[in-house]
Amino acid sequence: MALTKAAIVAGGLEILARYGLADLTMRRLAEELGVQAGALYYHVPNKQQLLAALADELLRPVGADDLRVWADEYRATLLSCRDGAELVASSRALGLGAADPWAGLRGVVSEDLLAACEHFILGATMHDQTQRQLLELGVIPELDAEAAERRFRVGVELFVAAAKADPSPRINMESMS
Repeated sequence: MALTKAAIVAGGLEILARYGLADLTMRRLAEELGVQAGALYYHVPNKQQLLAALADELLRPVGADDLRVWADEYRATLLSCRDGAELVASSRALGLGAADPWAGLRGVVSEDLLAACEHFILGATMHDQTQRQLLELGVIPELDAEAAERRFRVGVELFVAAAKADPSPRINMESMS
């Protein structure tokens, strides 16, 4: 089987699912794919570019043009992958990757509001994922998933209200009712 960038990304996501971001190394990925670590660098120049490619793949389904739906898609996408929020947050902070999770909302919601909402989603999801890992390790006795969901809903509704109140973007008020 020929080594491709798609195979590298799929292998990276598999390692993330099993072991988490801290254990994703170029050496481990190469071993998983049955190649020498140097072979990976033909397709991805460094680990940060690998992480950006993983984040791009993870963000592929995010693209709704409705703020509520977008927030739910974004969160669900992050939660679908162990350490998904940390992975995407670091890639986005470094300006790496080609994915544009805002694409469906550009011109509908102001970019400042989108950035603030994205930061909220990343932070809330990172908190949730951290708590899940702490629960798995026995560090915390329980997890209040209902409270986490409720708090996320409150946050999203605040952003929807802010979007409705902001006259600068072109908003379809009917879709946010």
